[in-house]
Amino acid sequence: MIPRYTRPEMASIWEPQTRFKIWFEIEAHAADALAELGTIPKKAARTVWAKAKDAVFDVARIDEIERETKHDVIAFLTHLAEIVGPEARFVHQGMTSSDVLDTCLNIQLTRAADLLLADLDKVLAALKKRAFEHKMTPTIGRSHGIHAEPVTFGLKLAYAYAEFTRAKERLIAARKEVATCAISGAVGTFAQIDPRVEEHVAKAMGLVPEPISTQVIPRDRHAMYFSTLGVIASSIERIAVEIRHMQRTEVLEAEEFFSEGQKGSSAMPHKRNPVLSENLTGLSRMVRAYVTPALENVVLWHERDISHSSAERMMGPDATVTLDFALVRLAGLIEKLLVYPANMQKNLDRLGGLVHSQRVLLALTQKGASREDAYKLVQRNAMPVWRGEGDFLQLLKKDTEVRKYLSDAEIEEQFDLGYHLKHVDTIFRRVFGES
Repeated sequence: MIPRYTRPEMASIWEPQTRFKIWFEIEAHAADALAELGTIPKKAARTVWAKAKDAVFDVARIDEIERETKHDVIAFLTHLAEIVGPEARFVHQGMTSSDVLDTCLNIQLTRAADLLLADLDKVLAALKKRAFEHKMTPTIGRSHGIHAEPVTFGLKLAYAYAEFTRAKERLIAARKEVATCAISGAVGTFAQIDPRVEEHVAKAMGLVPEPISTQVIPRDRHAMYFSTLGVIASSIERIAVEIRHMQRTEVLEAEEFFSEGQKGSSAMPHKRNPVLSENLTGLSRMVRAYVTPALENVVLWHERDISHSSAERMMGPDATVTLDFALVRLAGLIEKLLVYPANMQKNLDRLGGLVHSQRVLLALTQKGASREDAYKLVQRNAMPVWRGEGDFLQLLKKDTEVRKYLSDAEIEEQFDLGYHLKHVDTIFRRVFGES
């Protein structure tokens, strides 16, 4: 985790003290269940809670023990015994390390998902507000980076809103998929521990029992989770790249808010660079970088190995922390985005009406011209306009072959900007409902 791109709410989920607190709760809830089943004394379970519930675990001490034992869970249990005393011998009865590690990881991932879902709500709120603000603000639509036909800036934002709505739905599903608990013992057979212990711990920790584990929780669940984060990151980058393009000097249809005292360049005082959008592009790449190891972690030897462990110690914190930061930054960027409708209109008019070429093409075919002939007629009048040699509307009116099919009034009718925007309301209802 890099402090520059870390928010404290998400970072706290991955702090050692939080992790050890979760480990303790898993062990203590398991002790409660074991006590109810008569496997350990009820007094022992009560003592575990009484002695360690409010304990601040000594991270340095645990690290010191681990340097000798070379085992993190044993190091924690040793330190817990120092706090609890003799009754600690009843802790971890019939359990294996993965029962603690995997259940804890899934708790952390579900908590992280809850924060990310809240972040997505902020992004959606910002997109919706700005989409309605610019619902009918005309701008040029581009394909291959080239002017195509008119759209509205509100539609661009509505597209992003729909995309992040899908992102939220996917993350809800990914959270549900990873919210499982395994307390099944060595190789997952429950030979040394009753399945009811797992059920008790799962309920206490807000999880559901893993239907079948092999000593580890199946990593296809985690692969789905991190893949979902990767898709969300790509959605962030898509809109960030759109904004970066719109802020280009020769486009300047929108730009990031530039605060008082902000500097754009150490060398050129005039610069106002899309630094937030570019930052989002970089952060998105990092989140996606963890998708591949998550997929590869699915493949473990037999009932367990730890080839996944080192990767997860990095990817769990880094991917969630980075995406959390990126989503909050994106929400703020959208909220404060400076939009320039006059420049949008200027760019829309830049090609002298060529954006209406399809309407002219269709009008000619409806008047009897073959599609091939109509295309040739429209294109031969469009190409001079590309070269800056005339106005599309006037060239069409002067073309005697075009005039065989269309009158001046009929040609002019094809240049109505409002025609392209007549279904904006329909699209908005599809995206936002009737609100």
